[in-house]
Amino acid sequence: MLKLIAPSFSALRRPALRLAAAGFALFLAGCAGLPPRAPEPPTLSIVASPATRLGRAAASLNNAAQDGLSSVRPLVEASFALDARFELMRRAQASLDVQTYQLGNDKTGLLLLRELRNAARRGVRVRLLLDDFYTAGMDRLLLGLAAEPNAEVRLFNPFVNARDHSATRWLEFFGDFRRLNHRMHNKLFVADGAMAIAGGRNLADEYFLRSEGANFIDFELVMAGPVVPEAARIFDTYWNSDVVYPIQRIAGTSDGAEALKSAFEAATSPVHAPPPAPPSGTDLMGDAPLGAQLADIGRVKWMRADAHAAADSPHKALGALTPATESLAARFHEMTASARSDVIVISPYFIPGDEGMARIREGRARGVRISVVTNSLADSDEPLVNINYNRYRVDMLKLGVNLYEVSTEQLKRNRQFRTLLKKARGRLHAKLAIVDREWVLLGSMNLDPRSARLNTEFGVRVRSFELSQALLYAYQLDDIEGVYRVVLMPDGKNVQWIGTGDVDNEVLDSEPDSSLLTRLQLLLFSWFVPTDQL
Repeated sequence: MLKLIAPSFSALRRPALRLAAAGFALFLAGCAGLPPRAPEPPTLSIVASPATRLGRAAASLNNAAQDGLSSVRPLVEASFALDARFELMRRAQASLDVQTYQLGNDKTGLLLLRELRNAARRGVRVRLLLDDFYTAGMDRLLLGLAAEPNAEVRLFNPFVNARDHSATRWLEFFGDFRRLNHRMHNKLFVADGAMAIAGGRNLADEYFLRSEGANFIDFELVMAGPVVPEAARIFDTYWNSDVVYPIQRIAGTSDGAEALKSAFEAATSPVHAPPPAPPSGTDLMGDAPLGAQLADIGRVKWMRADAHAAADSPHKALGALTPATESLAARFHEMTASARSDVIVISPYFIPGDEGMARIREGRARGVRISVVTNSLADSDEPLVNINYNRYRVDMLKLGVNLYEVSTEQLKRNRQFRTLLKKARGRLHAKLAIVDREWVLLGSMNLDPRSARLNTEFGVRVRSFELSQALLYAYQLDDIEGVYRVVLMPDGKNVQWIGTGDVDNEVLDSEPDSSLLTRLQLLLFSWFVPTDQL
């Protein structure tokens, strides 16, 4: 999620510095617009073929069925999700199309870049599409990948000036706020046009439990069948959009191709990008790693499901108004509004707004059971969002909504999470909904105004009782632990937090694991950041 945290300007008190800063900001505002984009022939996805191993595997999973269904498997555990990407990259023979909001300049991001480079050198066509918000200081690295004959790197809605430093990027951001405030939040990975991975994970350490500071609990789906060409066509729409630029058009360098390749080789060496230990045994679902499944494809049974991919238009980045019925948020709300019995929403950021509260009220009037799992204040990486969610908490509880907040302290009372997280914090990042225990909605979209109005998002709708049951089991949603259950206090005006991680089930009357000073500071900041920016 875009972090709207302003840089410190305490040094600008002196008039001369203020004048210089103002002049620099005006300069950036005047030249921050994108350069003209010459029309280019569109590049399209390579369709699945039995000539590739992954194409044959996908055909085997679908058994040449003509029922319109796809084959899917959930990727709940981070180590299995990362390993699945390595397997697809190493087995790819025709193409790799990767789209993400954030690619970390860390051991995970560097290792994934190296695998993409290796695939390109094997003759695989590689297309890497990045949102440009988190690429500060990475231009030379990305140019090194793009220097390979079979690899292309493109940037969505890019910054134009002062690209190497975050601080100067912030000046450009505010100088061209109306444009740069729109970001591409999509996450998609397609191999040989035959298999795809979609969900909430960015490509950085903290999304695969490889960070020592804080890690995210997330969810993805690996897919084969008709949903994959749907996703691939969406990728093509973005790749060929006029808000996407080849990195060579944006990031200049005097280095030649060989120098860039050499620098890439050094930056992505095992010293900087050590590979993780391969996952052992089976995951929570009892599934072997993807490589083992592909090696024994004739005996592996994936879930068969009606699955469809959808996304916002890339022109959302230009402030273009998407027809209300076509936005991903509108499709999500339409699906949840059709619920007959229950809706379970898992989202790291949850701001229902007035429209969302009206939908909740209508659903509860029809007897629909609604449960929401989100981050606690102490464990949100966007605490300002949490403050705005708090404004709706009492009203939701009065309507009978079940509210749960994820807490590191509660999670670590579970031995499995304690082992996975070690000393790091644990935060929720999965974005999914289960409707009537029959439909699963997943992807990159948070349930907040930023996802609905500003960022572009990608999602998949799956009709599968089997997948729904698997997720209820994996996340223990029928008997949830590792969270605080939020309830109304007897006065009906305030809330309490009841622990679920041990037999004591502690009861708290204030935000868990957060200080009064922190809460006051966030409340003050929330007055100055509009809700529609969160």
